[in-house]
Amino acid sequence: MLWIGAFLFYLYGVITVIVFASAILLLIPFTKSNTRYQVGVIWCKLALWVLSKLCGVRYRVEGLENIPNHAHTPLIVLGKHQSAWETIAYPAMLPNELCFVFKRELLLLPFFGWALGSLGMIHINRGDREKAREAVAKQGKQCLAEGKWITIFPEGTRTPRGSVKPYRRGGVRLAMSTATNILPIAQNSGLLWPRNTFVKLPGLITVSIGPVITVAGKTEDQIQLEVESWIEGEMRRLDPTAYER
Repeated sequence: MLWIGAFLFYLYGVITVIVFASAILLLIPFTKSNTRYQVGVIWCKLALWVLSKLCGVRYRVEGLENIPNHAHTPLIVLGKHQSAWETIAYPAMLPNELCFVFKRELLLLPFFGWALGSLGMIHINRGDREKAREAVAKQGKQCLAEGKWITIFPEGTRTPRGSVKPYRRGGVRLAMSTATNILPIAQNSGLLWPRNTFVKLPGLITVSIGPVITVAGKTEDQIQLEVESWIEGEMRRLDPTAYER
């Protein structure tokens, strides 16, 4: 049954990505990117609902009170990355338009990549770290000026449950250079939707939104340590068995 649900969700995803991406592409001459982003948000919300019905993957969010009351307060979102799930869930659950930092290869994907390229997000070349840093710094300032929240997975890629990759400093450096505070997020999505797997396990994903980390008066090392300590500490609370090995 798990395979059937996963296959139906995959089929649903392929069909609806083509439909929604086509709609976004058709809207390009007539709309701004924030309008097209909202079309994507609708897809994300529908995908989470279908995922719950077909695969039994549900979620709850803790720490909503930590999101600033004024949604357009500039923020940089730094989150744990275990699964493709959070790339769908963040736009669906956060109240402001997000500007993801992602690898440029995604732009080559038919329909999905084409639509993604029209949303004014930040695509980087992972093979050239210097140019990647420049792109995040330059385009990040522009996205913040447009009222978007920059969203970065500081480990750079999805990590298996119970593991930690070195946290890159691009998000913290951008926060310092623009005097923008950080919203840390942790979620145990790898428990139900492990990286590079087809089957999704039924259960409940818990998302934890942390208190805003201020950057004023702190060094880069202090902020980096604060971000990593909070996220990884929350991961051990949300999925303790993964760290018993």
